[in-house]
Amino acid sequence: MDTTTLYQHSTLADLTAGLFSGTLPVSQLLQHGNTGIGTGDGLDGELIILDGIVYQVTSSGKVNKLQPTDKVPFATVHFANYDKVATYSGLDKDQTLERISKEKPWQNIFYSFALEGTFKYLKVRAVCKQEKPYSTLLEASKEQAIFVAQNISGKMIGHYSPKLYHGVAVGGFHYHFISDDHSFGGHVLDFQINQAELGLQAFETFQEHFPVDSKDFMDFDYNNLDNIAEQINSAEK
Repeated sequence: MDTTTLYQHSTLADLTAGLFSGTLPVSQLLQHGNTGIGTGDGLDGELIILDGIVYQVTSSGKVNKLQPTDKVPFATVHFANYDKVATYSGLDKDQTLERISKEKPWQNIFYSFALEGTFKYLKVRAVCKQEKPYSTLLEASKEQAIFVAQNISGKMIGHYSPKLYHGVAVGGFHYHFISDDHSFGGHVLDFQINQAELGLQAFETFQEHFPVDSKDFMDFDYNNLDNIAEQINSAEK
């Protein structure tokens, strides 16, 4: 089992272009990792992958488990092998991300973080499922449900991507949350930690997998797509 490779199917630029249809079966995705994040077919909600199970948080707030034949348009996974490096208490989102970024001199490589514990406050979102003809990611992200929880325990899984790769991935941190009872989660917008243990995992290799069986992807002209970085920043806030 290779724990030094981060595997990603498709790119954030593809989502920016409105390529939301699922292009990789869950069964194939899980051959490359048991932990990670992504989105569902038609941009249907937020995915968090733990222990080889793909949890889908929909815009209704319901948490489903995707089946092996379900397809995803975008996901990033790895085989978990986190080193426990710190315990954080009483930090807000900005303080936490600043602390994480200073734990290791890893600003030029991809790495993953896991925060597991109790959270005083969590604000998450789940994008609503889109129907064809698809709009852009920026437009689709305006159709989202917001959920808030207090005094909740669970796990936050995220990836750090060097700014150089913004567009391929989200430059900086991109992270999702799911509660211990698997009843609450989503793309994280804001949080306050009560107490949580931090694990970090660095990657020597970033493996990008393209949806070459998708005619929409193969035919798309990216020369007509402007301001990719700005659109991703706006959509992922």
